[in-house]
Amino acid sequence: MENEILLVAESVSGEKDLPKESIFEAIEQALATATKKRYKEITNIKVTIDQETGEYETFRLWEVVSEEDFEDASFHLLIEDAKTKDDSIQIGGFVTEKVENVAFGRIAAQAAKQVIVQKVREAERAKIVDKYRPYLGEMVSGSVKKVTREFLIVDLGEGAEAVLSRNELIPGEVYRMGDRLRAVLQEEERENRGSQLCLSRKCPEMVSELFRLEVPEISEQVIEIKAVARDAGSRSKLAVKTNDNRIDPVGACVGMRGSRVQAVSAELGNERLDIVIWDDDPAKLLINAMGAADIGSIVLDEENQTMDVAVAKDSLAQAIGKNGQNVRLCSQITGWKLNVVDKDADEKDSGSNSNSETLKEYLDVDEDLAQVLIDEGFDTLDKISNSSIESLSAIEDFDEEIAEVLVDRAKEALLTLAMEISSEDDQSSEEDIMAVDGVDMNLALELSQKGIKMRDDLAELSVDELKDLIDIDEEQAGILIMKAREHWF
Repeated sequence: MENEILLVAESVSGEKDLPKESIFEAIEQALATATKKRYKEITNIKVTIDQETGEYETFRLWEVVSEEDFEDASFHLLIEDAKTKDDSIQIGGFVTEKVENVAFGRIAAQAAKQVIVQKVREAERAKIVDKYRPYLGEMVSGSVKKVTREFLIVDLGEGAEAVLSRNELIPGEVYRMGDRLRAVLQEEERENRGSQLCLSRKCPEMVSELFRLEVPEISEQVIEIKAVARDAGSRSKLAVKTNDNRIDPVGACVGMRGSRVQAVSAELGNERLDIVIWDDDPAKLLINAMGAADIGSIVLDEENQTMDVAVAKDSLAQAIGKNGQNVRLCSQITGWKLNVVDKDADEKDSGSNSNSETLKEYLDVDEDLAQVLIDEGFDTLDKISNSSIESLSAIEDFDEEIAEVLVDRAKEALLTLAMEISSEDDQSSEEDIMAVDGVDMNLALELSQKGIKMRDDLAELSVDELKDLIDIDEEQAGILIMKAREHWF
């Protein structure tokens, strides 16, 4: 019987080119299965084979556990009971008891055959995985060997096979038996079944590997691919960097008349490809990745790795993209979370905040009350001072007493500001904003609240900036600014 075991191990090992250790492990498992069938009350069996002589021994095992972990007497033994058999044993160890060997006969041989077949398959698969492990993350080619509802079996050559799940195909792709395809090689760990070679055509590496084939400068490391963001089948962004300032990395990737980028796009089902210049500065990289979107400002929060991006209203849809695709890809390529907002709305909010701070300071009110006044259209001291008691008291939760107090405080604040303007002796009267034709005291006070106190302050504003600061139409704003600039000419 011992000779039979050695002969089986020798023959299978030689036939399948597998280590004898794997074969012996399969035979041990088969003998353990046969022993369990013979001793039905015994559920935890271990068989050990001497690989030199072929002799084997069979043991029953109990795991030593604490009282709270005790579940099944067939598998577990309390630590107190285990100590009676072995004083040195600890929780987690095993108590063994030798039992009679089953004969390596017909039944055991049948069980061994099934186990050996399974083990041989697993060992062969592991051998193939080990062979291809240096190529993980690279693109390979093969032919479709089998097609099922859930996956494709792809023949890589030399007896190697890989699984391509339909979830890893580009949307809309259809392959039939015999079709050749290219995909990125990956490895998947499967529970109790070892490793499996898998393929993917959806991963970002697919884009970079195709460009590596089409662009010699990349394989020669003259151009470096720094990041890839991908929405498979729809759009991808590729950030590239040149190691030779004489070479345009974007132009090299696009190729003559777009030949290189078109070849990659065709392989990916006409996927749209955006090639952008890499920059170590995340804000500059974002500007490059956003494309033609008109970005007004970028505020970085390095602690939380977020960027607040203000974009012009007419570019907002372009910046976000269809279903948020563009901003999502930009986020992936920069590695930062992006918050895209309307620049114009943001500026209005900023102006509203400025008005709120002014009202809080000069009227001595809290944030909520200041915001109520702004929402009702009383956003400046001048508007409040010139308003009637009736209009202010008409605001919800306001009464005549509150209205009178607010009007009085607004008038006092305007008087104080007027005195401050007139007392600025360090500047000549010609430089004072009151020297500008068309600027009266009320307008000067309103501009002063916004930090515009001198003629040059007004002259340096654009029409849109002045309109955002005060309630004025475009024509009036243009006239005032030109009057302020007259001394420049």
